[in-house]
Amino acid sequence: MPPTPPWSRRTFLATTSATALGLALTGHAPAQAAESADEFDTLRRRWVELSLGTGFDAAAEPYASRLKETGRLAAGFRATMAPADKSLWPGYSFDPPAGITQSYGRLWTMAQAYLQPGTGLTADAGLLADIVRGLDHLSAKIYNPSTTRYGNWWEWQIGSPRLLMDIVAALHDHLTDAQRQAACAAVDHFIPDSMLTKYSGTSTGANRVDLCRSVTLRGVLGRSPAKIALARDALSPVFPYVTKGDGLYADGSFVQHTWVAYSGTYGQVMLDGLGRLFTLLAGSTWAVADPNRQIILDSVENAYAPLIYNGLMMDSVNGRAISRGYLKSDDRKVMRSDHFHGQGLIAAIPLLAGGASKAERERWTAMVKGWIERDRTTPLLTAPQFNVADLSRLHAVAASPIAAAPEPVAHKLFASMDRAVHRRPRWAAGISMASERISYYECGNGENPRGWHTGAGMLYWWPGEKANDQYTDWFWPTVDFYRLPGTTVSTKRLADKAGGEWGAPKPATQWVGGATDGEFAAVGQHLKGLGSTLEARKSWFCLADTVVCLGAGITSTDGVPAETIVDNRMLGEGGTNVLTVDDDHAGPRWAHLEGHGGWVFPGAGGAGGADLKTLREDRTGSWSDINTTSTTERRTRRYQTLWFDHGTDPVDADYAYLLMPGASRRTVAARSADRDWLDILANNRAVQAVAIRSLGVTAANFWQPGTVERLTATAPASVLVRARRRTATLVVSEPTRTGQPLEITWERRSVRVISKDPGVEVLSTGRTLKLRVTPGTAGAGHRCEVALS
Repeated sequence: MPPTPPWSRRTFLATTSATALGLALTGHAPAQAAESADEFDTLRRRWVELSLGTGFDAAAEPYASRLKETGRLAAGFRATMAPADKSLWPGYSFDPPAGITQSYGRLWTMAQAYLQPGTGLTADAGLLADIVRGLDHLSAKIYNPSTTRYGNWWEWQIGSPRLLMDIVAALHDHLTDAQRQAACAAVDHFIPDSMLTKYSGTSTGANRVDLCRSVTLRGVLGRSPAKIALARDALSPVFPYVTKGDGLYADGSFVQHTWVAYSGTYGQVMLDGLGRLFTLLAGSTWAVADPNRQIILDSVENAYAPLIYNGLMMDSVNGRAISRGYLKSDDRKVMRSDHFHGQGLIAAIPLLAGGASKAERERWTAMVKGWIERDRTTPLLTAPQFNVADLSRLHAVAASPIAAAPEPVAHKLFASMDRAVHRRPRWAAGISMASERISYYECGNGENPRGWHTGAGMLYWWPGEKANDQYTDWFWPTVDFYRLPGTTVSTKRLADKAGGEWGAPKPATQWVGGATDGEFAAVGQHLKGLGSTLEARKSWFCLADTVVCLGAGITSTDGVPAETIVDNRMLGEGGTNVLTVDDDHAGPRWAHLEGHGGWVFPGAGGAGGADLKTLREDRTGSWSDINTTSTTERRTRRYQTLWFDHGTDPVDADYAYLLMPGASRRTVAARSADRDWLDILANNRAVQAVAIRSLGVTAANFWQPGTVERLTATAPASVLVRARRRTATLVVSEPTRTGQPLEITWERRSVRVISKDPGVEVLSTGRTLKLRVTPGTAGAGHRCEVALS
């Protein structure tokens, strides 16, 4: 009769209902005192509970099928394992070192199948013997102190040790002391203490958290207080806000690899890792007590939640991971899409909640519960990427009596990573830009070689809860990379990886950013094309039901046409959505795409003579076209493209259009007919400005000092004025970030200042309101609220 597994069904069912909710919010169950010999054992058991889950019914769905799948995979791995000098499985060579990480990944799946109930291999002595044989083989042949690292550093210092420590923690009582010490010695060799004593190079941000995760577990398993303390203290440099390079910024931006907006992948790794470590060490001798840990807790709502929409993480912050799709090495065949990345972040929030206040936990529970209810593309509670531990935490949140929170109505400007997010009651949009601070795109390790123009003003948008798969379902391997929605580009052909890898390509531009009052916004980008002579000024004025899109100064000498892509909507496989274009002799007035929304093309000062073109085409591609680690399967998707052709070598071309996500054809036509709704006050290389009288909004992006209507700026600036019945709010930013004072004049009589930010000085309030703004160097907005006479 086989022995009872450490994680028997009775153990898993020991905590249910209200206790299960507590697990979701704290990340762990109380350690079983009877089994806890000392603090190291307590921490090890707590970690295994975090990894394998607790409080779920293994016979119920979705756990039963997930456990059965784990057993099926483990059986296959066991049957094909064939130890050789340079591999543990055929096709998974130790050179490149990704084969080492992949081998540990398979052993971890086998360990889960042995330890968890309902797998069909629970407590199977033969399986355990094969796992230990595999561990011994990797230890003897490759992952040991006598090996000199080669190839990708990440495999040696993050990928492999993280999995190895998980396996040793879970199988601790089934391994000899010599086997445990060998694993610890390997981690000591590949992650020397010096990796955690200097905050630089590859030991920053999310990478630092991953390194600390492995070293913490090595300390627990090797019973070394010094190692645990080293790893805990090495987390502290991750917490404070940064002003350059890797890490979290005060405005919620998250940057990794120095120049890449990375909230969605590296940010997820950091949040998940910190949640696990905070929970692991809570109440122990090594509890994380640094007061700056509150910055990480604040980041849930300041940095991450604004980028999650109905369960997806906006691809503008997923870096080169947008190209992954289905990875060849993924035995479960899970698509790594915007929903995959969003759900990974969502699952990290209950892990982090153990160190949060009661009010924070309640708000986070409401947010997570809302995403669970609204993600209909890949339902969270059965998402294939999750193991039973994540699923049990998410199901506990779903069962909470706390009401689900709706998506917020807000605008969030991430000035430090050149991103903006606009949210309305039934839709959302995101803008992706680039500057001397943030790269056009990142490629590397054979990933994302054609992401060239994703920072050229790409405008993502989602028209509501029922249509959240626009960039999910094979968008990236099938889209025309020269016609990404919202971008202005030279059609000059570019080589794969143009500009260099790891975020190297950045434009020599400073004016990127904008001003927002938290609901509406003016956003702008001085664009210079990657590998081309193209130059343009682009603005987006984000309003109640519309994004007003302006372009000016579009100039290039590449000998090829320049284009602005009004949109490029994926219609799915053979989509038949009707496109209606209302055209007259002077050009198109509006267009509407069934099931998506519409566009309005203002007349005077509009498209600058640009020719609107449309195309419906089927495009076929494979994830392997844009990622060498992905599968070669090919799929076809239909696209509806609308673009302005600025002609070959344009000089000072411009455009104007309104994007109305989710709007009906009647609404779009009515907006086009309402000539009083929008005044385009200026659209040139000096200033771009609009006024929407019905909303009380005047907004301007000053590319240089100047005056437009009643606004004057003495230096480049972004200005948003929003007047209500008796008050008005002015928000001013300096996107060029010189830090030099500038003056803003608003020709409005007899105003009284109600409140202002510290960086705002009131110079006059008589015939005009004149402000001196000392902006700092972070591109932040500075507010002044006034009462109107």
